[in-house]
Amino acid sequence: MLKTFLHAKIHRAAVTETDLDYEGSLGVDEDLMEAAGLKPFERVEVFNITNGERFATYLIVKERGSRTIGVYGAAARLAKAGDRLIVVAYAVLAEDEIEGFAPRVVILNEKNEIIRSG
Repeated sequence: MLKTFLHAKIHRAAVTETDLDYEGSLGVDEDLMEAAGLKPFERVEVFNITNGERFATYLIVKERGSRTIGVYGAAARLAKAGDRLIVVAYAVLAEDEIEGFAPRVVILNEKNEIIRSG
């Protein structure tokens, strides 16, 4: 049997930019993606803490060290600069992969600096 588990989470990311005319996706600083174990074009779910909106999209890499969190395309209607987001990705695991599995969680401050990870 396969089961779905949280594999990565960026918690309390602050939106730095939005662009409604972009083709669509979520842009994340490469350092933050690596810290969370996320990959370019990986599907993520996004939960807007500020306004309660939720959406699914994919990741694109933004400049390393920029601390950019950009919401693009149609999703730009669901967030604005300064909103705080939770970004999550899931993994499908077989029974023999579950024991010892732990997600990577990255918690950010208001400047999108990592304050805790593990």
